[in-house]
Amino acid sequence: MRPTETPLLRRFWYPVMPVGHLAEGPKPFRLLGQDLVIWLDGEGKAAAMDDRCCHRTAKLSKGFYTSGRLACGYHGWEFSADGRVMRVPQRPVDRQGATNMRVPSYQAEIRYGHVWVALENPLYPLPDFEEEGLGFRRIDEFYEVWSCAGLRLMENSFDNAHFAFVHRTSFGDQGHPEPAKLEIEEHEDGFMMITEVPVRNPEIQKKVLNMESDTTVRHMRGRWYAPFLRKLRIQYPNGLSHSIVTCATPIDDASSMVVQFVFRNDTEQQAKAADVIAFDRIVTDEDRDILESTDPDVPLDQIGIEMNMPSDRPGVLMRRMLARMIAAHQPALEAAE
Repeated sequence: MRPTETPLLRRFWYPVMPVGHLAEGPKPFRLLGQDLVIWLDGEGKAAAMDDRCCHRTAKLSKGFYTSGRLACGYHGWEFSADGRVMRVPQRPVDRQGATNMRVPSYQAEIRYGHVWVALENPLYPLPDFEEEGLGFRRIDEFYEVWSCAGLRLMENSFDNAHFAFVHRTSFGDQGHPEPAKLEIEEHEDGFMMITEVPVRNPEIQKKVLNMESDTTVRHMRGRWYAPFLRKLRIQYPNGLSHSIVTCATPIDDASSMVVQFVFRNDTEQQAKAADVIAFDRIVTDEDRDILESTDPDVPLDQIGIEMNMPSDRPGVLMRRMLARMIAAHQPALEAAE
């Protein structure tokens, strides 16, 4: 599956940028091979448009904010959040006002400290994470480009068989390579995987878990939201809840913007955010190193292409569900074109 050749993927929400990045001005972002400008209007609401001025094609991401609008850096044409040209500075004062000229705009929302964008009418709403607003703190961790397909990262997130090997220097236990058993509950937009995984508890993790034992057990509930969003809630024996939200926003066919933040039910005094990020940094770097060696073109029909083992069940289910979604919705999209 090549994301830019899969029209259905335009009908999902993706986090494209931390809101804080937009405070001083608009920023560019490439989503599914399409160049966008992301910005905030005068009310602090997110906006997303094609990154091309309709006048002389300058990138609007090189523009600036003025009176709650986005001004092109070339000739100062001003745009509203829906892409409409609201002011042409070169016109006489008595001819100023909204025009019929515009650039394409897209749905944009702010949620969980990030701007989310959908290029076409989304199939499903933005997910509601139960931790938000329930006394959990949210820690922003990573916003970085990985040279791998989003589906590879999602499969890896639900793969109990890779811990002993990919994470052998952090928490994996090579002495017990057998993958933990799991249960799966299917949902219309993805699934929930429930599992318990015994792991090593290295010194850096002891610090952020406030646990002195050399081993522990992760009680995990992993929710996959199609196509490339995962929330993994890990419960530890001492009552700590560590929920990792990871999204692989598709930049193009071979690269993804990895957005990750966590929810925790402890405090900064109990575990410093910097230490939490430092441990998760080790784990994600281990994943990144191996995932960037994989083929970005993930076959949804694996027959004769990629072999499987029983622990691959979540990944195989992802591929089958995406294939069903494409079969059900993509013909209608193509007909509309």
